[in-house]
Amino acid sequence: MYALEVIQQELQEDIARFGRMSFVKKGEVLMRPEECLEHFFVLLEGRVKVSQINFENGKEQILYLLSKGDMYDVVSLLDGKMHENMAMALDDVKLLVFPIELFREWIETKPSFNKLFFPYVAKQLREMENLASDLSLYDTTTRLVKLIAKNIEKEGDKQTLKLINNLSHDELANLIGTVRKVLNRNLQSLKKEGLIDIKRKEIYIKDSQNLLEHLPLE
Repeated sequence: MYALEVIQQELQEDIARFGRMSFVKKGEVLMRPEECLEHFFVLLEGRVKVSQINFENGKEQILYLLSKGDMYDVVSLLDGKMHENMAMALDDVKLLVFPIELFREWIETKPSFNKLFFPYVAKQLREMENLASDLSLYDTTTRLVKLIAKNIEKEGDKQTLKLINNLSHDELANLIGTVRKVLNRNLQSLKKEGLIDIKRKEIYIKDSQNLLEHLPLE
């Protein structure tokens, strides 16, 4: 169940009293790092990328993507310190914004919220662990296949990549810690093998079984 659904069901009074709807245009930053010390949001619509940027050379590493029901910023919520991550809208997004102290109160007093919140934190920690190991242990082709496999969703008889489809090749490269030139070469290689097809920014899965054979044994 999404964080949003639990909050809506269990905490209606607090939402009505403290929640504030906010809209952010595609390409805009959701909030400055210092604002994360005061506010916490739940994503209602759209996608957001959370990344670290080296402003000296412009290199970006996307840490993870947020979609409906995701929360931000968990780290600042838990340790009360400024977080240098940047959260940017990949689409026009809609948010529910709350005072961060309200969420700290929920953690202390709402067991139903904690039943969702702590597994959610664990999921984010595991994603960071997987990203660190992928960047250290695997080549870019393997990292790309892992990214695709992670985001495959079934729609009837079709397989889609909803969360990462329509992303620019720069953003896909930033998700797997490479550059666009290398990513394009990897995409074309998978296309030549008949595993995927590419039309504009859309990636279509043609042979998921053989595609997944590129994944390392775990």
